[in-house]
Amino acid sequence: MKKELEISCPEITFRVGLGLDVHAFAEIGGRRGLVLGGVDIPFERALLGHSDADVLAHATADALLGAAGLEDIGHYFPDTDERYKDANSMNLLRKIRALVAESWRIANVDAVIICERPKIRDYRDAMRKNLSQALDINTAQVSVRGTTTERLGFTGQSQGVAVQAVCLLENRQR
Repeated sequence: MKKELEISCPEITFRVGLGLDVHAFAEIGGRRGLVLGGVDIPFERALLGHSDADVLAHATADALLGAAGLEDIGHYFPDTDERYKDANSMNLLRKIRALVAESWRIANVDAVIICERPKIRDYRDAMRKNLSQALDINTAQVSVRGTTTERLGFTGQSQGVAVQAVCLLENRQR
């Protein structure tokens, strides 16, 4: 992967990034079901997307890229490129981590999954484990939570899932 922007600023110790991703629900078709944080969740619908539509992995990737001052995930893995059709988003997240790790160390990642259904409580630990492995950090450095929008809006009407993620990066040069 090519870096368009090189952030070389040794006087900056930390940078914060925010990622947001949203995917609509679709009927389950083919081999893909609902995947969040690399976890296959039993549910009557899947998320619509070019890759596996893992909104948790995508929002986390954008948080890392934003903190590092790089382009968004669509720049590196465009939905117009057939190489990424049905791609495993955890593998894409590993590639983003490698790109960011050239200059930055991940201090932590915090993500909130916004949906009415499915309830993610029983899957959070597996999501945290998968994210920590993909990011090559300790599970204690990853937080995954769920919330609803009290039946308001896109997610509240169970039309899809949104995720917001934030990360803190520490400069490797310091």
